[in-house]
Amino acid sequence: MNFNIIKSIRDFYSDSRRILAISYKPTGEEFNKSAKIILLGILIVGALGLIIAIIVSLIITGTLSLV
Repeated sequence: MNFNIIKSIRDFYSDSRRILAISYKPTGEEFNKSAKIILLGILIVGALGLIIAIIVSLIITGTLSLV
């Protein structure tokens, strides 16, 4: 059992080193594109949530109450 824990830690360390070796710092342009895409995704999910909340509120109560 003790050897499995040690092996797991070694495997995690090895995998982490491999990931860090192939990763790099994004350029400013790459960062800006990623930030815009993420922001757009958050806005779309939020808008869908609001629309669903409005529809459910209208179905359940017959009136619009978002509180």
